[in-house]
Amino acid sequence: MTLSEKLQALRQEAKMTQEDVADVCGVSRQTVTKWEAGAAVPEIPKLLRLADLYHVTTDVLLKEALTVGSVTASQCHGPASVSRQAPIFEGTLIKESIDDETVLDYLNIHKVELWKTDSVPKYWTALFFTSCDPDLPRRFSKAMKPGETSGGNWFVDFKAGNLKYIVFRDRILRYTIGNQEEKQQVLQACRALGIPATQMDWAE
Repeated sequence: MTLSEKLQALRQEAKMTQEDVADVCGVSRQTVTKWEAGAAVPEIPKLLRLADLYHVTTDVLLKEALTVGSVTASQCHGPASVSRQAPIFEGTLIKESIDDETVLDYLNIHKVELWKTDSVPKYWTALFFTSCDPDLPRRFSKAMKPGETSGGNWFVDFKAGNLKYIVFRDRILRYTIGNQEEKQQVLQACRALGIPATQMDWAE
């Protein structure tokens, strides 16, 4: 089950309305609706509050393998379920790297981690996702923060089958995993955009 599905199932199990949860967490009902639709992810303090509210551990909320009651779910659903033949993308998105959160509507978020950095912002929110939306690379290319206004070139890396994608604002790079010539071309393009070597050790 995804985080959004667990939040909905736990709320229903607790016989609470979205308004009830919003009051407890100090947010609007619309925010709770977004959490349960997978369109937004609760910040870490809110996740801790939700775990306390539903009497579960944060592992129950964040780990995909754990289920709630007898509720089960498919891997792709909602806006992400575009076609059974669509590729299944999987990767990690730094939430602070996007300036258009509507792209989150097309992701199934399975885990959230808070990463401490030596830069600004001090913490990054890492979203581990899958998606069945065949248009995901283009959507990311429109959602990433542009380098000229955000102090650096942000990118998201993910894969579908044996294809690796590195997506910047208005630029989609990809290579076949195992093809060193294609990979070197992508690495060279990333270096030209100012990406340090430490950020190009993405998993394949």
